Amino acid sequence: MNLVITHKNNNFEKDNGDFLDFVWTNSVLTHLVIDSYFNYSMIPSSKVICAVPREWFSNNKDEYKDSIISYNDSISLPSNLWSDTGLKIGSKKWHVISNGRYFTMINENLIQRILNNVDSDIVLVNADKGLLGEREIIRLTDNDKVAGFRRYYTDSVRQSRIPEDWPAYIFVKPEIFNKLLVDNSLSLSFLEILNRCKENKLEVCTLNAGGVMLDIGKEEDLLQFCAWMLEQKNNLEMGNSLKIASDSRLEGKVLLGDNVLIDSKAVIIGPAIIGDNIVIEEKALIHNSIIGSGVSIKSNQSIQDRVISKQHELTTSVKNYTKKANIMSLLRSSENCFRKWPKYSYARFLKRIADIIFALLVLTLFAPLFPFIAIAIKLTSPGPIFYGHKRQGLHGKEFRCLKFRTMITGANEIQQKLRHISQVDGPQFKIDDDPRINFVGKFLRETYIDEIPQFINVLLGQMSVVGPRPSPESENTLCPSWRDARLSVRPGITGLWQLYRTREPMKDFQEWIYYDTEYVRKLSLRIDWNVCWRTAKKMLDTFINQF
Repeated sequence: MNLVITHKNNNFEKDNGDFLDFVWTNSVLTHLVIDSYFNYSMIPSSKVICAVPREWFSNNKDEYKDSIISYNDSISLPSNLWSDTGLKIGSKKWHVISNGRYFTMINENLIQRILNNVDSDIVLVNADKGLLGEREIIRLTDNDKVAGFRRYYTDSVRQSRIPEDWPAYIFVKPEIFNKLLVDNSLSLSFLEILNRCKENKLEVCTLNAGGVMLDIGKEEDLLQFCAWMLEQKNNLEMGNSLKIASDSRLEGKVLLGDNVLIDSKAVIIGPAIIGDNIVIEEKALIHNSIIGSGVSIKSNQSIQDRVISKQHELTTSVKNYTKKANIMSLLRSSENCFRKWPKYSYARFLKRIADIIFALLVLTLFAPLFPFIAIAIKLTSPGPIFYGHKRQGLHGKEFRCLKFRTMITGANEIQQKLRHISQVDGPQFKIDDDPRINFVGKFLRETYIDEIPQFINVLLGQMSVVGPRPSPESENTLCPSWRDARLSVRPGITGLWQLYRTREPMKDFQEWIYYDTEYVRKLSLRIDWNVCWRTAKKMLDTFINQF
């Protein structure tokens, strides 16, 4: 069950411009809101029940009687609604209480990940656009000095305090939902809900997740919500009894209610919603606005970025808004990266197939050598056989880049002490005769055998055979101008930089960035084939020279 509760005025005063009652008493807007619950909710559900104050929904009750329940002081729930097994979200089942005041957009996969990894009886979730992906967050010290900054490539989650009022979502385990009820009724007081949790010793977890919340009771958010909803619709169903002058103009997405008269030379520019029983006189201009039922727009009148719920509001001064970014720009997908390729192109489809085939062949060929390599590593140096260092892959997703261990344990800590004698510029580290490398490790590195386990990363989809050098977050943080280009493809075991770097003083960092971004710009089958051929030849020559 997904119970969507629209809370009456929810601590908002009418003189502060609360449009929530206007939304639920306007048939056109009501359709849009209910449509958003059923078709655009981030909660996968076929069973949605909307709870609305009785006085707001009296005129439309019959039309939505199967999906709407009205309430006065509390919400009466038939036992068959909350006694079922719940909605399967991720690997678990939940009942969901959604806050109908907000149009909330959180990535569905993120919600599933949250619920899969919590053991609480009740999970409270709010959306926070500051936790959306593709953002950098500055870290400060206690004295407000800049300590550094961190790039988030995907939407993230953060623990939070219990909110003072209803959050965007409340996820409740089906078996304990009845403990929130009194006589099969759910209280409209969030404080009362929390008290019920305490009385029944229910564990409550509160999280903020990357997403967007639009308050449809506020004018600016309501306009943004309606604009987004209209954008999703290919065909808008117009109302009945329309009279539209032939020399009037409707541009963009415009939704008309019943009994609308649009006079000569009137212009309506979408996104716009015109309610029922409306007269728009000649030469009137309406742009990005919502006009409530029964309102008349006079000749030569201009309405822009407004919600006009009643006739007298046409005489009020126009608020000057600082326009928000479009909701879709806030919900940037990880696909909005440096480069994009068609789904069945070489870069996204054929290259992945080639990677899998090539990785299987290499691992099959070298598998007989793995036991001997493992024995040699264990006999010459204490520690694990494999070393997995955290690197960032496609769109910044972290993974452990596997190698045969070639260094002594604790090599990372020692590196920080040797940083001042690094022979390369930039965030990388390299010195000749590195004391951290053991005897067997030196041979494995010079013959490139230490990198054979990375073909396991290729099979797992974390790497490609050819691509930019895999690098950790600490290195990517230091090169923001090139970072998104490098992370728009999977990192590679080999690449242009590995073949063409010169190791000239003070040029290594520049060459690394240049060759990695050059590969992303020109990615093709020809380049991959050429890199593979040259790498194989270089490895063979190097291996022979060892003897």
